Amino acid sequence: MKKLLALSILAACSAPVFADVNYSLNISQPQHHLGDVSVEFPKTAQAHLDIKLPAWRTGRYEMLNLANGVRYFKAQGDNGEALKWEKIDHSTWRVHLTEPTQVSVDYQVYANELGKRARHIDDSHAFIDASGFFMFSESFRQEPVTVNLDVPKKWRSVSGMDNLKGKNSFKAADYDVLVDSPIETGINQLHTFEVDNREYDLVVWGDGNYDVDLMLSDLKKLVATGNVIWDSYPYERYVFMVHATSGAGGATEHLNSTIIQRPRDRFGSREDYLAFISTAAHEFVHTWNVKAYRPQGLVPYDYTNMNYSKLLWIAEGSTSYFEDHLLVRSGIETTDEFFKVMSKTINRHLQTPGREVQSASETSFDKWINQGGDHARNYSTNIYSEGSLLSLALDIDLLEKSQGKISYRDVHKALYNNHKMPAGFTQTDVLNILENLTGRDYSTWWEENVDSPANINFDELLAKVGLKLERPEKAKVVASIDATAKNTGELLTLSYVKRGGSAWQAGLTTDDKIVAINKQHVGKDLKSSLETFNAGDKVTIDYIRRDKLESLTLVLSKNYDKPKKVVADKEATPEQKALFKAWIGVEHPNDVTKN
Repeated sequence: MKKLLALSILAACSAPVFADVNYSLNISQPQHHLGDVSVEFPKTAQAHLDIKLPAWRTGRYEMLNLANGVRYFKAQGDNGEALKWEKIDHSTWRVHLTEPTQVSVDYQVYANELGKRARHIDDSHAFIDASGFFMFSESFRQEPVTVNLDVPKKWRSVSGMDNLKGKNSFKAADYDVLVDSPIETGINQLHTFEVDNREYDLVVWGDGNYDVDLMLSDLKKLVATGNVIWDSYPYERYVFMVHATSGAGGATEHLNSTIIQRPRDRFGSREDYLAFISTAAHEFVHTWNVKAYRPQGLVPYDYTNMNYSKLLWIAEGSTSYFEDHLLVRSGIETTDEFFKVMSKTINRHLQTPGREVQSASETSFDKWINQGGDHARNYSTNIYSEGSLLSLALDIDLLEKSQGKISYRDVHKALYNNHKMPAGFTQTDVLNILENLTGRDYSTWWEENVDSPANINFDELLAKVGLKLERPEKAKVVASIDATAKNTGELLTLSYVKRGGSAWQAGLTTDDKIVAINKQHVGKDLKSSLETFNAGDKVTIDYIRRDKLESLTLVLSKNYDKPKKVVADKEATPEQKALFKAWIGVEHPNDVTKN
């Protein structure tokens, strides 16, 4: 008995003592974009403790090299003694231990990358995504965490996390919650509201031409639409963070919050405002699709390596698809505005040669390494637009075959109900859901549209819901070289050359500088320079490549000055109109009473 008691005491002494991981961030030099971080890890008996800073952040499928802003790293034990450490890879610091001890580390972070939405500090605020500031250890990743901020007195701190004590302290269940709960602290506006017994914050940093009352009114409408798709909400409180700034744009979804960045003067017009509220809708949908359920390749997050999945077209593209549905159903966006967005997505797809090369599953997997520029457009697709159009095709197929009773919303409702985090869903799971809902096998559809470059007949697809894709009556035929150019001063420099187009076939390429067409100096843009020519004309192009004047001939192609538009079919049948309402949730435009 004594022997067993001694062994129990020994085991208790050598086992880790689980306690909170405590983070502190001191911002005393905001004008220099600097923050001092301290992290206290619980006692451990390991021979070493590997401490890491993420190499990417959630919502952006790209390696960001976040550790390059860390300096003055040091570690000490619970007695204050310095501990030996070494850096063993791009974002891992290994602290060596000779006896059981708590481990505290201190380091400085340089945070001046606002557009990456991971780390930014200046004299007016700090945006704190844990990915860019707070190191972690896999040994304590699942332990509770606390965060304490030491910031200028007039700053206000807001996060999706719960307050621990005071206005600048927060707590989270573990590191994964922390890394998915950014903090906005600084000089900001804070507006709170409640919808259906759930609490919401709108925090705005920066001056701009935004209308806060309009934003609040529409956000209230938006957040009430979750039950359009899902049975319940995965949160009790949600935070909308908005940066009205310059030099940065975009947005990122988080567990129960989002950060939206827009140029400070891009809120005022209807077009600009719709871009903002559409982004808010996109991130709101992400609260379910990605944060409550997501593809298996992203579960659990590996913060220091690429997280591969062939289903990012569902994670991102389906989110883009649903955002407009919620906006239309809530009355924020009109059907005409919805058609305009759809028209842009379809035209972008039709004008992207890469759609004939890369499938949605391939572009999902390659999102981490996809190149930009003309190569991407000529040989790749986009998980957002391609995923949105595949969602459209699948949605209308489901609705048509079920006479409006089953939709793509039901697929996502099933993903939420049956594949909640921490489990990730697979392609097989999606196919099983489709078969369970419809009694049909969708594996052939998947092979033809997801695993192969999709070939969508938009005329047939849109006709099923009483819509048409047509060229405006006033559209004019114009001559084109199937390329775009940017004005770099005295010359036009080609920025994109469409694969297979007239410029491509003639031998022109990106970065060629166009000097003259038929010996006439080009004007300020290609459009005006080609106005005197007709499609089919053979012209001589003088251009500069590698500082040498070259010349070639090409045949101008046929284009139009206006793209095709999605419009309501005036001759839509009652069946088509009924399917339209089942699809988007409002009456077909031809059934709306004209005032």
